Amino acid sequence: MTILSLVFQACQTDESNPPQPTPYEFPELYGFPTSLNIPELNPTTVEGVKLGRYLFYDGRLSGRDHTDSLMSCATCHIQSKGFECGPDHPEFKGFPFGLPTNEFPNGKRTQHVMLPLLNTVFNSKGYLWNGWVEAGNPAEGIAGYGFMGDPFLDFRFLESVVWMAITAEDEMAGSVDKTVEMVSSIPLYKSLFRDAFGTEEINIERISKAIAQFVRTLIAYRFKFYKYVIHEAELTPSELSGSELFYNETADCFHCHGGSLMMTTTDYYNNAKDSAYDKNDDRYSVTGNRYEKGAFRAPSLINCEINGPYMHDGRFKTLDEVIDFYSEGLKYSDYVSPLMKFVQYGGVHLTTEQKADLKAFLLTLTDHELLTDPAYSCPAELGEWGIRYEGP
Repeated sequence: MTILSLVFQACQTDESNPPQPTPYEFPELYGFPTSLNIPELNPTTVEGVKLGRYLFYDGRLSGRDHTDSLMSCATCHIQSKGFECGPDHPEFKGFPFGLPTNEFPNGKRTQHVMLPLLNTVFNSKGYLWNGWVEAGNPAEGIAGYGFMGDPFLDFRFLESVVWMAITAEDEMAGSVDKTVEMVSSIPLYKSLFRDAFGTEEINIERISKAIAQFVRTLIAYRFKFYKYVIHEAELTPSELSGSELFYNETADCFHCHGGSLMMTTTDYYNNAKDSAYDKNDDRYSVTGNRYEKGAFRAPSLINCEINGPYMHDGRFKTLDEVIDFYSEGLKYSDYVSPLMKFVQYGGVHLTTEQKADLKAFLLTLTDHELLTDPAYSCPAELGEWGIRYEGP
């Protein structure tokens, strides 16, 4: 056989047998849900996660290539803030406005404050504060791109959140066409897409799949209370007292934020913030169930120390305000969740010492290791195109 024939045969073999991605191994965590929300058509792989990490941080994801107008997922979902925006972002002025753009210099109005992108792989009850992604109408998918009805582009999966963020006026304010064109023009991505998906083809479906794979690996579990549960740490007397308050009806937190060490049931509740409800952004707006008026997701309390402002509308700026609300600020309405057992008394009425102990416990839920883990940080190879938070 000639050398030319050997080379030709090798090329044929490479094309017919593309590299097989390596399955990603999720950690087995005590006290966390055992079921992972991973669509069958987008299995998590080491190569897919790597690609997703690059795209997550690449400021050109928005379709723009000017360093003064770059935006990516990491523009707002900041690692040091628990993959949320935090209360001190240099550009984001806070609810109800998103990041400023040329068209909206003060930011486009948005419905809800940001939710952190953590532990999404365990969530099987929809995304966003009202669960609209999952229960949304599949027929309203991303029209004009040949994907109508595709499960990753029709408001049912985490993958849907990616392209929605790219196109939303209050987020990246870009377009699918510009994003695909921009990513396709960057030489770095050809091999990354080939390794993750078998070929160098770049489209919005693959972009969405890769970023969703990376986001599913953002798992917060290395916090002090988890280590206490698995006998790797000790709580102080105040922290221990706070945990007892949390898990009994004295503070009455566990009904919505217990059930697992995710520190949420991921369900939706009307938690007695208001005495009347006339909203178009609550769970009722999604399901049409009148008993879900004023109901919003119970967010995870992991990293609650740094995830302010709090509630779907950011009405509380500090944890102390949140504790005071549940202690003596509840308001009755016909739609309050039956789990809010103390609403008729205005709250659980904690003492000053009990409030301090409960707060001490909540501070044991901060995963400090995740906030600095280089596995989740901006790849150095992106250089000036990478979004790196340099705020306070």
